Amino acid sequence: MKKRIVRVVLPAVIAIALVSYTLGQEILAGRSPSLSSFALIHFAGYLFFLLMPVEALVPIYQAEGHAGATLILIAVSTAIAGEVIDYCIGRAVSDRVIHNLIGEMHYMRFKGSIKKWGGWAILFFNLFPLSSSVLSLVAGMMRYSARRALLYSVAGLTLKYFTIVYLFDLVSSWMA
Repeated sequence: MKKRIVRVVLPAVIAIALVSYTLGQEILAGRSPSLSSFALIHFAGYLFFLLMPVEALVPIYQAEGHAGATLILIAVSTAIAGEVIDYCIGRAVSDRVIHNLIGEMHYMRFKGSIKKWGGWAILFFNLFPLSSSVLSLVAGMMRYSARRALLYSVAGLTLKYFTIVYLFDLVSSWMA
């Protein structure tokens, strides 16, 4: 029970401290949030053990006057960097550990599903918050093609962030 609490509380404390430190310093200094704080928080949010809804940052930074195209570029590149780390961690997990966690039969059935639907699943989950970093970890564990995982991740992330920026611009123009 204590291990479960630590697994939930520790990442939450790290995420809160990271956001508080980066944004808090800028707010206390009377500055608007910088792109470097956006990049740092966004990267951390795509590490599988720090699940944060970093997509919510895009409209906040856009409202501060940062260009949507710049935010998309930073968001996609930092998300990909985080997902590559997640994938590599998953890839480093041995087959024996995976078999002990979920059993060999489940592993083989899940691996077949990943081979068949993996690309579409990666694309789909990159369209929504919180899940794509975990899926990158699983793709690494299932030995899914790194190149394909990266391709589908870039496509899904680009579409997601383009949509967020576009919708913010649309709502902002209606309110103006």
